[in-house]
Amino acid sequence: MVTVVIVSYNTRDILTECLEALFKNSKRIAMEVIVVDNDSHDGSAAMVRERFKNVSLIANSSNLGFAAANNQAFDIAQGNYIILLNPDAYIGPSSLENAIAFMDGKPQCGICGGKIISPEGNLEPSARRFPSPLSKFLTLSGLSARFPKSPFFNRHEFGGFAHDRPLEVDWVPGTFTIIRKSMLDAIGAFDERFYIYYEETDLCLRAKKEGWKVCFIPDAEVLHIGGASSKTRKDMTFDSAASQILTFRMRSEWLYYRKNRGLGAVLASSGVELLWHAIRYTKNLLLPGDNAEKKRAAAAAVIHQITGSLQDTRFGRLSPPTPW
Repeated sequence: MVTVVIVSYNTRDILTECLEALFKNSKRIAMEVIVVDNDSHDGSAAMVRERFKNVSLIANSSNLGFAAANNQAFDIAQGNYIILLNPDAYIGPSSLENAIAFMDGKPQCGICGGKIISPEGNLEPSARRFPSPLSKFLTLSGLSARFPKSPFFNRHEFGGFAHDRPLEVDWVPGTFTIIRKSMLDAIGAFDERFYIYYEETDLCLRAKKEGWKVCFIPDAEVLHIGGASSKTRKDMTFDSAASQILTFRMRSEWLYYRKNRGLGAVLASSGVELLWHAIRYTKNLLLPGDNAEKKRAAAAAVIHQITGSLQDTRFGRLSPPTPW
């Protein structure tokens, strides 16, 4: 048996579609489904109670964050494998079966991720290398986007890899991930200091340090809308792709680097981002072009959030009180 875990926050309508797709495309799979609702205000929990009687619901009275909510489900999961599925991810035919078959045939693999497809039919980042200040510079500068097939410029997304065969990778996104329960019992669940973002990166790093493999497979597809829960936070600033809350991403990034790479990595990564936006601000001040004032304001806002998130986390040493 497998346990499917879905963490929801104000995603009632797409959660409905997510669950319908899951049950439709996994009829031959013995599974339990656990939905953890993080204090939604749109009737998500009530919808699950009314429409999906075979789903176990954990309804939190506050937003505990992604890591902590998943851990609640991990504590009661009965399956040999745990499937993480975002509420804005719709599982494809045979995807779950193929993921289970891969894990059954590769006992040294502790974590496996599938192929993530956008609503437009484009491949989303599905196989990843661990973050680094170099990768951040290549992304900010636009070099990775300009040379997407380059193994160097787009190294963090395995540039040039056709995503047409299984591959051992550094980490896989938590959009659709299958985790071996015995591995989780051995190394521990998500680090709850990561309120949202970087928790799966940290888990994959811990798994690899303990000798487990992390893999990508191409024949387990999900359709992913992207950022559905985050986008309900109208009080927050988002990244350029409009899928991540900028301050939350920065906080988790500094926490990840401080925990796993030390203070120097925090300073290097934040320094790259700070310097880049300082250059953008200066360029639009001294050599103004179209929308120069707007670009300066955007750069200044990011600089403010970098310095603020560094202060909030004491340079990656402490996680701010929840909810963020």
